[in-house]
Formats: sequence, structure tokens, C-alpha cells
Amino acid sequence: MNDTGSQDRLHLVLGEEELLIERAVAQIIAHTRAGAPSAEDVSVNRMRAGDIAVPEMAELLSPSLFSEDRVVVFEAAAEAGKDPAALVLSTAGDLPDGIVLVVLHTGGGRTKAMVSALEKLGARVHPCAKIKSNALGTFVRAEFKAAGVRVSPEVVQAVLDSVGSDLRELAAASSQLVADTDGRLDEAAVRRYYAGKAEVTGFEVADKAVAGDRAGALESLRWAMLSGTAHVLLADALADAVHTIARVGSAGRGDPFKLAGPLGLPPWKIKKAQNELRGWAPESIGAALQVVARLNGEVKGMAADPEYALERAVGAVANLQGRR
Repeated sequence: MNDTGSQDRLHLVLGEEELLIERAVAQIIAHTRAGAPSAEDVSVNRMRAGDIAVPEMAELLSPSLFSEDRVVVFEAAAEAGKDPAALVLSTAGDLPDGIVLVVLHTGGGRTKAMVSALEKLGARVHPCAKIKSNALGTFVRAEFKAAGVRVSPEVVQAVLDSVGSDLRELAAASSQLVADTDGRLDEAAVRRYYAGKAEVTGFEVADKAVAGDRAGALESLRWAMLSGTAHVLLADALADAVHTIARVGSAGRGDPFKLAGPLGLPPWKIKKAQNELRGWAPESIGAALQVVARLNGEVKGMAADPEYALERAVGAVANLQGRR
């Protein structure tokens, strides 16, 4: 078995920033696998902390027939009940050999006391607090530094101006810029790659439309078209948003992590769609699916004016949200 030190076997991933949470968990798993004879010698089990009872815990901690190490990740610990929380803490205080325990906690909720209890047990804390707007520049600079590139303040500001404030998009943009320029970055290079109004992408237009923000969606759509975004890409983004809501809606209000496999979607996207579903009725979703199906043909040559077709479709989808 992996001879991992005790200080590396209990982890508290603390905060609500999903990108940072995913990275922290991935790093813990990678570190555990790096200390094993091979990656296959480490298994990973993820489960909501609130679903844990004695039988499930005993199964998770039972010795493996193949002498493999195990990373056990407890999600949503802030939402766990009293008994599951006590069971998690009891386990954390006496981890069996070969078990690495990772607890995901927002820092608040009804089990807020679990945070200090885990810290007293020696948990290694991975801070994942929401990044405020005034700290986005520090985040972008750190992304470039992690890629081995030092950038000027002007480059950082250009990325923020051109890409916006979404953490995933900023991380992806930083990585892509380094790859496409071989690390030779200046402000002009950023402007060339990400010309246009900040944060106006097809996905932003779609997000506003499915949220029922008709005015905001149409304004973003006009900016996106003025900046040269292809009509087909805008239509595809709207279709993706509507189809995601339809797929997630048909699956019910399940755990995003458990639904990820069957739906073929990442957990963060499922969670986002579940929140958006609150304003959608099944009949409205069906109507929206018809709108984006028609738009698909219109932007590919069936409409005399694809821009008008896009505006009509975006407005129609936004109007359908909230109709029950």
C-alpha cells in the first residue's frame, strides 16, 4: 500500500469556487497516485456526505481485495445532517491505512462546526473561496505563472477586458494564449485573439435567454454580432443551453455528480441547469426546443436574414422562461 504520511491523508477543501474545488480534488488524487506503484493501485469514491450511514461508511473503508489505496471524497458536507456529519468526523479521526479522505465544505451551513473540527484533527486545508472581482487580476497572473510565463499588468488587464470575469473562461483563455503564442505575450496579442466586448459570447447570450432576461440577451446578441461572432456559433450556443435544460429536466433533481455519467455532462453544468430549471415548465421546454431546431436551419441558409432569425429566437426563448 501507499506509504503516504498522515498529514496527506485528511483533506478539507474549503469554499464555493467550483473551478478551484475541482482542481484541489484533482491534485489530491494525482498526489496519491504519484505515491502508489501505479495509478491503477488507487481507486476514487465520491459520495454526498449527507448520504453516508454506517453501512456505506464500512463499505468505503473496508480493505480492498487488490490491496489498492482509496481516495474517498465526501461532497456537500455543509448540507449533511447531524448523524452523517458525526460519522464523517469519527472516521476522519481514525482513518484506516490506505484511505485518503477528502471533505468538501463551503464553510457555512448547518455543519459549520465541522470545519474547525477537521482542522483540529490535522486536515490539510485547500482554500477555495469565491474569487472577488478585485482579485481576478491576481488569478490571471497566477494562471500565466503556472504556465511558466511572466506577463505585464497591461496583458493581465487586456485579458480581463477581452474575456470577462468568468473564472473558467479566464483559465482557458490564459492557457490558450500561452499555447498559441509560445509564451511571447503582449497586450496587442491579447487584443488580436480576443477582440470584442468583454464577456459577450454565444454562451452569455444563451445564459441570459434561458434565464428570461430578454433585454439583456438581445443586447448581448447585438454586441456579439457586431464583434463578428458567427451566426452558426450563436445558434449552437442557444441550442446547447436549451438542450441541456431539457436533458437535465428529464433526469430529475438528482445529485449532479451521480447524473454526470448518464447524462454525459460535467457536474457543474448539471448544477447550473438545475438552477435554471426553476423557471421552466415542460411545455415551455418543448416549445424552446422547437425554436432552436428552426433556428438551426435558418442560420444555415434557410432564412433570408439570419440576424433577424437569431433575434427572434433569442427573444422567443427568453419569453418562454417563467411560463407555467
